[in-house]
Amino acid sequence: MPTVDDILEQVGEFGWFQKQVFLTLCLLSAAFAPLYVGIVFLAFTPDHRCLSPGVAELSRRCGWSLAEELNYTAPGPGAAGEASPHQCRRYEVDWNQSALSCADPLAGLAANRSHLPLGPCRHGWVYETPGSSIVTEFNLVCDDSWKVDLFQSCVNVGFFLGSLGVGYIADRFGRKLCLLATTLTSAVLGVLTAVAPDYTSLLLFRLLQGLVSKGSWTSGYILITEFMGLGHRRTVAILYQTAFTVGLVLLSGVAYAIPHWRWLQLAISLPTFLFLFYYWCVPESPRWLLSQKRNAQVMKIMGHIARKNGKLPLVDLKMLSLEEDVTEKLSPSFADLFRTPQLRKHTFILMYLWNLGVMVCSSLCDLGGIITPFLVFRLMEVWRGSPLILFAILGLVAGGVTLLLPETKGVTLPETIEDAENLGRIAKPKENTIYLQIQTTERAGT
Repeated sequence: MPTVDDILEQVGEFGWFQKQVFLTLCLLSAAFAPLYVGIVFLAFTPDHRCLSPGVAELSRRCGWSLAEELNYTAPGPGAAGEASPHQCRRYEVDWNQSALSCADPLAGLAANRSHLPLGPCRHGWVYETPGSSIVTEFNLVCDDSWKVDLFQSCVNVGFFLGSLGVGYIADRFGRKLCLLATTLTSAVLGVLTAVAPDYTSLLLFRLLQGLVSKGSWTSGYILITEFMGLGHRRTVAILYQTAFTVGLVLLSGVAYAIPHWRWLQLAISLPTFLFLFYYWCVPESPRWLLSQKRNAQVMKIMGHIARKNGKLPLVDLKMLSLEEDVTEKLSPSFADLFRTPQLRKHTFILMYLWNLGVMVCSSLCDLGGIITPFLVFRLMEVWRGSPLILFAILGLVAGGVTLLLPETKGVTLPETIEDAENLGRIAKPKENTIYLQIQTTERAGT
């Protein structure tokens, strides 16, 4: 009996249809980049110092430059055992005293500045960089700097929880429906994030957006690979992820043009609504339809692909039979990944490979993303080079265990648990041959 890969050989493995779908879905991958790494711009931490209203008044009266103001009134390096104490500490001095001189206002208060008491920034901070970020708006610096890490961890918590369910949703309701539903929800939550009134609601929207957004990216990835023929699947899978890098480059330009975080968040969220046009542009995966025994729709989509690729006059799709036992695929479960020895080994290896940041495998990457912001920060307090050494060791181990995985080049995608168990072993010869009716004359009306 023919498989989807067999039919794709006849209707076109990488024709005009596949190229159109590929380029269309790559936009989705590029749009995913701002959500994943947008914290670099949304939570940018500029140089800052304690706000002291009295100091500002004294500086105006004395005509100090910014450098002179910091030199006369802010704690210098080494004070309180900190490299930049002026960012989080201030002298406990009444700067409204009329006796303070312009030459050295602290000289009459203590013989040595180190004897002056230091206190927290009671009146807030002054930020040196124009524009705004969630750091400057909600004052996420000094004792509250960990809230920036929590902001990023929340989206990774969402990625992790969402990854556990997105595979089931895509298998149960279809790749296309999963793609459209998660894209719409992510777009709405992105807009809500831009108008969040406080830090708590910001975390909530960020968490929920992470919960659904990974589903849209993953669904796009699945659709791309399932529409491509065997010889092009690896290439398009790589290029789909390369589109993510293109999104990073574009994000830098957009962030440079829009320095205010709320407007930037809107700029990267509103275009996501355009992906709802995928309803008309991208058909459902024929592999999924086949697993649901919806053969008529499979043949209709294959006919559409053949027309787009200019193959229809040469292929009589009615001659192709798509009858196969899909009982196993109608009820997929998480436990299937651990059912057989080979599949179990491959699952554990892939889970480790995606855990290098501290579907199942991708969710482990997100689990690492939850821990990493705090882990890196703590390790850098001990020694700045320690995070790099840790990641290098993990990477070397990952390279070693990758050698235990089967080669997938030129191999048909597994359709069943048995196929996955035998992946990488000597390929069996095809038991069935597809016979195509070659049309000697063009069809009427074609």
